[in-house]
Amino acid sequence: MTAKVTLSFSDETIEEARRFARREGLSLSAWMDQAAREKALREVFTAHATAVGRAGLDLEAAALADADEVGMVDDVLFGGRPRAA
Repeated sequence: MTAKVTLSFSDETIEEARRFARREGLSLSAWMDQAAREKALREVFTAHATAVGRAGLDLEAAALADADEVGMVDDVLFGGRPRAA
């Protein structure tokens, strides 16, 4: 579903948006839709990262530890040989 809305932008902003849209082969409307969606997702992800940080969770460290553990198991099971796909 698509909603039609009226928005106002500075001359500089709209010219830059038009230039980026042309460069990416998109209509101005499609480019603005994509830009707004990306901004909204950044806001959501930033809020999530802030909440995770406040909770004292270190997800990056946990992911790295998991990767190290997978590597150790691979070494034991496969003796450093690549796994079959």
